[in-house]
Amino acid sequence: MGQALLRGKRALYPWRMIEPVADLSPETLSRYDCVIDVRSPAEFAEDHLPDAINMPVLSNEERAEVGTIYVRDSRFRARRLGAALIARNVARHLENALSEKPAKFRPLLYCWRGGMRSHAMATILSAIGWRTGVVEGGYKSWRRMVVDALFTSVDAISFLRLDGATGSGKTAVLRAAMRAGAQAIDLEALAHHKGSVFGAAPGSAQPPQKLFESRLFNALRHMDGARPILVEAESAHIGRITLPRRVWKAMAASPCVVLAAPQAARADQIVHAYRDFIAAPGAVATAIDRLRPFHPKERIAEWQALAAAEDWRALAAALMALHYDPLYARARRRGPAPVATVKIDRLDSDEIERAAALIVDLTRVVGVPLL
Repeated sequence: MGQALLRGKRALYPWRMIEPVADLSPETLSRYDCVIDVRSPAEFAEDHLPDAINMPVLSNEERAEVGTIYVRDSRFRARRLGAALIARNVARHLENALSEKPAKFRPLLYCWRGGMRSHAMATILSAIGWRTGVVEGGYKSWRRMVVDALFTSVDAISFLRLDGATGSGKTAVLRAAMRAGAQAIDLEALAHHKGSVFGAAPGSAQPPQKLFESRLFNALRHMDGARPILVEAESAHIGRITLPRRVWKAMAASPCVVLAAPQAARADQIVHAYRDFIAAPGAVATAIDRLRPFHPKERIAEWQALAAAEDWRALAAALMALHYDPLYARARRRGPAPVATVKIDRLDSDEIERAAALIVDLTRVVGVPLL
C-alpha cells in the first residue's frame, strides 16, 4: 500500500524523480546512462562536458529570438514562447533520439546555469518515469572547475617532457609509451594539430579553446598524481590553441628526456607523418609562405621550388637544418637539462617500441621528485 502510494505521488509530482547534481566527478557522471547538453548547438560546439550529447531544447535561432523578446519587449512573452518551443523540441527528442530508451534509463541534463531549459526538459522526462539528474549551476559549474584546475590552482603537476628535434618520432614514441602503460597525455591529439606551420589537419578545424581546455582537464583528472605525466615538449601554442598558464609553466619547469635520431631518418619520418598535409593541394606552399618573416626571400623561393617539384624529402631536410633545428635548439637552452637521451637509429616500429619501453622505465625511476 505504502509503495503504491509513493509511486502515485511520483506520478503526480514528477520533480520527485529529479535529482540535483553538484558533484561532477567521473564517478558521479558514470552513474548516468547519458549526459545530455540541452543548450543550443552553438553553445555545445564551443564547449561541453565529457561525452555529452547535444539535445537542444532551443535552436540557435530560437534562443536568439527568445532572448531578444526577453530584453526588448516582455519577459512574460519570452517565457511563454520559450516554453512552447521547448515543449516542441523535447517532443521531437522523445520521438527520435530517446524513443528506444528503456524504463530504467537514467539521464543527466544541464544547460547554461542549471535553470529553465534543463529543468523544463527534466520535468517532462521525469514525468515519464525516468530518474533524471540536473547539474546544479549548469555548464558554468563545469567551467569553474576547468578554470580552477588549469589556471588558478597552486598544486604541482608532475610532468616528464618528451623532447627531440623535428622528425625524431616524438608523437609515435609517446603513443607507443601510452600503449605500454605510461601515464601520458597526447596534447597534439587534443589540439588536433602537430604544432608547427605545417601542423594543421587538412580539411579539419581545431577545437575551440574552451573545448580543448575541457578535454585537457578531463584527461588530467584521470591521472595518478603520484606518478609523472609524459607529454610531448610543446611551445605555449599548438596551432591557434594556447596551453593554459598553469600547465605550460609546469611543463616548462619539468625535466625532459630527449630523442636523438639521424637526420636522414628524421626526413623520412616527416614525409610519412605529414603525408595528409602534403596531399592537400596548396597546403605546403601556403605554409612555406608563413615562414617569410624569418628567412631571406631566396631561401623561401628554394623551398617553394622543392615543393613544386614534390621533392618532399629534400624539403624536409632543408626545413630541419635551416629552420626547425636552430629554433628548437634555442628554446631547449632555456629549459632544464635533459635527464636522459634515447638514441634511435631507425624510426621503424621496432625502434619506436624499444624507445617507448625505455621511456616507460624512466617514468618509473624518476618518479615523483620531478617537481
